Amino acid sequence: MEINALAREALINAGGIIESTFSPGKYSIELSSAAYDQLWRFDMEGLPADLIRRGMAVEDPTAEHGLRLTIKDYPFANDGLILWDAIKQWVSDHVNHYYPEPSLVQADEELQAWWTEVRTVGHADKKDEPWWPVLKNTENLAQVLTTIIWVTSGHHAAVNFGQYIFGGYFPNRPTIARTNMPTEDPSEEEIKKFMMKPEDQLLKCFPSQIQATKVMAILDVLSSHSPDEEYLGEIMEPSWKENPPIKAAFEDFNGRLKKLEEIIDERNNNWDLKNRVGAGVVPYELLKPSSKAGVTGRGVPNSISI
Repeated sequence: MEINALAREALINAGGIIESTFSPGKYSIELSSAAYDQLWRFDMEGLPADLIRRGMAVEDPTAEHGLRLTIKDYPFANDGLILWDAIKQWVSDHVNHYYPEPSLVQADEELQAWWTEVRTVGHADKKDEPWWPVLKNTENLAQVLTTIIWVTSGHHAAVNFGQYIFGGYFPNRPTIARTNMPTEDPSEEEIKKFMMKPEDQLLKCFPSQIQATKVMAILDVLSSHSPDEEYLGEIMEPSWKENPPIKAAFEDFNGRLKKLEEIIDERNNNWDLKNRVGAGVVPYELLKPSSKAGVTGRGVPNSISI
């Protein structure tokens, strides 16, 4: 709630950091809102469904994770699917323990009231859409919970904590182009200037110093882990320790996450994977669950945390 309030105050507000430093200007948030309205669907927010929807994977029961990637060397998908499976197993262990009979899910009035509130209050603009899952059994509940946990942990970590590493050097990802390239708006004088000193024309096109400084500062803040960050699978709740099946489920989850870190290290040393290894290529560590404080380019917190 606090970071949302801060974002509305200084980041996505009218005339704020986004509108003053990104190419769409005053239309930036309006465009984002329109895209959300047209594209967001809860049933497509889980990683497998997201990859299929974007044409990055097809269902294949014979493949690992039940998906065949259309681009084999796709770090987000390859690491993410291991994390997705680990979260889903952890959630399923919980759900099956507390709801030993599938019919108990539909009979749980508090659970059903929570899911109704998510749909009709949390997403009132989408409350009548036909694609909302129905909580009829343990499988439905596990899918819903896995999706929510994935979006607020792994997915957010992948799109957030690498921002400074990939975009802090603003020529690598300038947020705005202040001028057209000479070939787009040709004039003899501009072409002559470009040919004589192309770096000057490039700097005129890039964000201004104040725009670049603003972006670098906000990306540094957004990409930082606080010293008291709590990471996925790191801390066992006291109540879990007192319940042997839940304790065992958490220990299994913790072990899967440690194995994921080992796999990521192995992949980042595999020279056949050109999208994560090589000259000028940043090793892909965004889905490594653990991290220290600061800008690390890794670490998956328990929830959306900045």
